[in-house]
Amino acid sequence: MEEAEKIVMVRGFRASAVAAGLKKNKGPDMALICSECDATAAGVFTTNKVKAAPVLLTREHITSGRARAIVVNAGNANACTGAPGLDDARTTAELVAKGLGLHPEDVLVASTGVIGKPLDMGLVSAAIPRLIESLSSDGLTSAAMAIMTTDSFLKISQFAGHAGGRPFSIQGIAKGAGMIMPDMATMLCFITSDIAIEPDDLKKAFYKSVEKSFNRISVDGDTSTNDMVLVLANGMAQNGRLSERDFREFETGLGQVMEELARMIVKDGEGASKLVDIRIKGADNARDAINAARTVANSSLVKTAFYGQDPNWGRIMAALGRSGIVMNEGSVDIWVNDIQIVADGLGMGVDAEKRAAEMMTLEKFTVTVDLKQGEHEDQVVTCDLTHDYISINADYRT
Repeated sequence: MEEAEKIVMVRGFRASAVAAGLKKNKGPDMALICSECDATAAGVFTTNKVKAAPVLLTREHITSGRARAIVVNAGNANACTGAPGLDDARTTAELVAKGLGLHPEDVLVASTGVIGKPLDMGLVSAAIPRLIESLSSDGLTSAAMAIMTTDSFLKISQFAGHAGGRPFSIQGIAKGAGMIMPDMATMLCFITSDIAIEPDDLKKAFYKSVEKSFNRISVDGDTSTNDMVLVLANGMAQNGRLSERDFREFETGLGQVMEELARMIVKDGEGASKLVDIRIKGADNARDAINAARTVANSSLVKTAFYGQDPNWGRIMAALGRSGIVMNEGSVDIWVNDIQIVADGLGMGVDAEKRAAEMMTLEKFTVTVDLKQGEHEDQVVTCDLTHDYISINADYRT
């Protein structure tokens, strides 16, 4: 998606972005998304025991199942900042609420950036009136740009559907490129829809979609303090109560938006040059299937082999062996796309590996492992590990 493209937002939503001075490059670093009316809301947050102040505050505010606005800053995570950091998050919500004529609990707060540095509330306070003044129905692109940190491209996804004979839309923006690891991926994601939906139905569709998207990706095995996925649905489609068919269409659309954003995050993995699907078949149980996929996807040795276009299946076998799953080394089959390189635990030879190496020159390929222990399957999307990943993260604060 080109940076200059302006996108009309979902009915009843407006967004804006400004440069508050929080980013090193002095570019846009604060964004605001606002619904014209009350919206049903749901959220999922980092499982890291170290949780940033905005995560703690937004978890508290969203318990009502309702919200009107999301304010987010980049350049400073407001994490590991103690009681003053939590006060700063509350003040941010209060300032936005006052400017919009809302209750502070109607405002959800998110942050991303450097950990352990106090948030400059002078800059934040000065920026909020400008954010409110510049709210626009075509402000989504600007908001998506403002939340980027080490991202190299915008992450926006859309879906259009029908419910109760009325058209509805779903839009999502996300940021994330490093510190990406289930559960959850290290990222911020904000989704809006004009569908009318009950809170329990929204949560049901939302949690299922998160599990199949953002909890199935990995870049580097690190989980952040600030992970957050939020969804607001303001009901302006006026579709009435959802039928089972309507709900399935919304669930499909929500899943599609989340999966597209999740794959964008992995594609944009810091320094990444390859997008790789790790698919596990024939696992003894569901937990083994996901554990096997995650262990392979997070292995630094496997990921550097992807970068080197080396079908070093021994590294995959070693990762499987330490994943704690039920397996028999002599039963494992491994493919790179449609090239089988391992059959019943033994290599298929040099010619097969040469053909697999050709597949690994592609920007996108799939590694499939058949454990032949049962009927369970799962997958994780990962990327390679390159020299640039080290350079980006070595220079992150300097």
